[in-house]
This record gives sequence, structure tokens and C-alpha cells, in this order.
Amino acid sequence: MLTLIKNTTVYNPHYSGVKDVLLADQRIAKISDQIEIPSDWDWIKVIDGRGKIMTPGFIDGHVHITGGGGEGSYRTRTPELPLTDATRSGVTTIVGVIGTDGTTRTMTNLIAKARALREEGISCYAHTGSYQIPVRTLTGKIEDDLMLIDLIIGAGEIAIADHRSSQPTVEELSRLASQARIGGMLSGKKGVVNIHLGDSPEHLSLIEKVVESTDIPISQFYPTHVNRSRSLFEAGIRYAKNGGYVDFTTSTIPKFLEDGEVKSSQALKEMLDAGVPVEQITFTSDAQGSLPDFNERGELIGLKVGRVLSLYEAFKDAVHEQKVPLDKALQVVTENPARILGLSSKGTLKEKQDADAILFDEKTLAIDTVIALGQVMVEKGEVTVKGTFE
Repeated sequence: MLTLIKNTTVYNPHYSGVKDVLLADQRIAKISDQIEIPSDWDWIKVIDGRGKIMTPGFIDGHVHITGGGGEGSYRTRTPELPLTDATRSGVTTIVGVIGTDGTTRTMTNLIAKARALREEGISCYAHTGSYQIPVRTLTGKIEDDLMLIDLIIGAGEIAIADHRSSQPTVEELSRLASQARIGGMLSGKKGVVNIHLGDSPEHLSLIEKVVESTDIPISQFYPTHVNRSRSLFEAGIRYAKNGGYVDFTTSTIPKFLEDGEVKSSQALKEMLDAGVPVEQITFTSDAQGSLPDFNERGELIGLKVGRVLSLYEAFKDAVHEQKVPLDKALQVVTENPARILGLSSKGTLKEKQDADAILFDEKTLAIDTVIALGQVMVEKGEVTVKGTFE
């Protein structure tokens, strides 16, 4: 299967000029100023890239692929992720997580869904565990999960600073991070620990105490929801300047923003203006996760569902509304998560990398074409590949 994209403006995610890009099977075969093919090779798919920007496919590193929620009892369990929710949004790589409910949302279910999404055409990985410590793994040990299960790349999401967490201690989080680090080292993976941050004024202090009291580096942790509140966001600036990664959740509702949540695109602009290196920042959607609203007594008073589409919307808003340079906005959804998560074949448009790409309208940034592992999933804005039950 060969696909040739002609005369497109390539951001890899950094600007590299007008190029032709040849995709061979699941890889990028060649990027050049001009690629000629024999006139009788009419079986090659040719896409006209004039007036379009070609970028790496988006990576969404935090998605409840099997559904999440349940904070309002069984009827509030959210549904599984359909394939086209991802592809319509330009997302070609996903990392699945469980979340609050580690009892009825199991690791076997998570791995099965990740493999299903792979069979349907996109790349999907997973973290082992859920909110609670001790972690419920697939094999019985974090190290074994990382070493023996190819698509498990880290641990999490582990909840801290939240009334829904298991209230882990410094010692418990240190031990978990050590297990993930060792399992990652022995399997050639990063073994990151994905951390859910709640509303508690403790913010990131538990991670900071682990880093201060052990030999575990701050880069072992990958905290998300850092834009949940203004005070957490300010703590996140200090954390990032000390070398930590910070992830902003793009799924939100007006009520959360009214209550002080920092919009992801605005959070990116503010952190860059504060001197935080863009390499420390990512966006994730928290898709299919519940967006619960609790009152001051911890009682559920409202519930919405996160969307993968919010990742694309936050990226576009960062460029058009916040005036973040296009290459920097692209980094937080392509190159940065690939590096942090250890997905070496993802996140860039380079020869021999996976053929994951998006073609945008160069003026509006409307998604025109989405390619995952060399297969055209969306073309001219229309879905060409649907999920099994869509």
C-alpha cells in the first residue's frame, strides 16, 4: 500500500517547507522536495496537498477507552470509545486508562479494548492500574505487566490530592514509582506513573516529597489535570520549572471554567509566557471519563462526559485565539507525549517513522485527511473507516 501526498506544507512538528511525502505500508518511506512516480503506476493513491498543512497524527495520552465514571452509581458509567471519535479528531495514537472504578473496569477489559482499537486501525497502549493503591494489575505485579504485556507502557492513573483517591502515603507512591521504573528499564519502556490530581490544596506536594526523599527522578511522574484550578496551575508552573511534566485536560464544561479551571489553550500560553519550556507540557482529552461536579460536602451534583474532540479544539484555540506558534501548539499533542511516554516511532514526520498524519486546511486548520499507520481513516472531512459496530 503506497500513498503519495504532493505539495504539502510539512510541520514535523516544526516547519520544514513544502514537500512530497511517500507512505509505504505503515511507515513514512520518503520526504523530499519532489517525488516522481512512473506514469503507469496508477495503483498508487495520490493526495493533493496544496493549500494544506501536514502534521504528525495527534497522541492522546489519557483516554478511558472502556468508559469511566460511576461516581453517581451504576447508571452513570460512561460508554466505551468508538473508533471514529478518535479519527475524526485527528487522533491516531491513544493511551487507555481505567480511572475511579477499578472493580468493574478491569485490566483484562482495558487490554481487550486496546487490542480492538488496534485491529480497527489506530495505535493504542495502556497503563496498568486505576486510582487506587495497591494497584490491581493484569499479572499480579507492575514490573511483570510492563515486561510481559507489549502494549502496557506505564502505571496509572493513580489518584492523589482527591477525596476519591486511596490517600496514598509517600512510601506507597515511592514503591509504586520504583516498580514502574524498574519494569520500564527492563522492558525498554519509560514506565511513567500517570498521576490524577484532584481538588485538594495538597496539589503536587506528594510527588515532590517522593522526589525529595528518594532517588526517583521527577520525570518518572506524569501528572494530569494540572489546569483543574488556578492554585493548582500556579503550583504546576513551579513544578514544571523544577523539571516536571505537566498535562492539561482539554475536556471541560462551562461550570468548571466559571469555578476557576484554566482553559487548556490559555494554560499553555500562560506557562510559555512564564518561562516553562514547551517540552514539559502536553494536552490530553480525558475522553469517556466522567466530568463530575461535587459540592463542598463531596456530593455529586452534576455529570458530563469527556470527548476526544476537545484535544483538537484546544489545539486550534491555542493557535487562533491564544496566538501560540503553530509548531509549539503541535508539540504538546505530538512530539512531547511521544517522548514522555517512550513512543519512539510516533510524534514526528520523519522517514522510517509510523505513517500517522493529519492534513489541515492551512487557513482554518479544519481537518481534511487523517492517516493512521498508512491507512486513510478520514478523507476530505468524511470518515472512510468506521469501527466494527459503528
